[in-house]
Amino acid sequence: MESPRTRRGLHLRATCLLPCLAALLQACVYVPRTTEVYDADCRVSSRHMNLEPLQLASIQQCGNEGCVVLLVAAGATAAASAIVSGSVVIVGNIAYWFEKQGRCQRGTR
Repeated sequence: MESPRTRRGLHLRATCLLPCLAALLQACVYVPRTTEVYDADCRVSSRHMNLEPLQLASIQQCGNEGCVVLLVAAGATAAASAIVSGSVVIVGNIAYWFEKQGRCQRGTR
């Protein structure tokens, strides 16, 4: 069985850890962003997608169970947005690669 002193020590460590985690997880999401680049070899402009982090909100103050809920929600939101947006980026880049290959004028003069 845990002594009251041990429980208090664990509670203090958890209380110090939660604000640190809150500072790291600032309700970020990841969104796909399309950029346009010029390929001199193919003499064509092509598009490319990448992930960009976007901060939605900042977790300022919370207490005990409220902090845990906020951190779990922020972590789940960031993970879900990274998975969904990452999939969009992969599929988008494959489509843009095929589009570039179809329009490439390499070796034509």
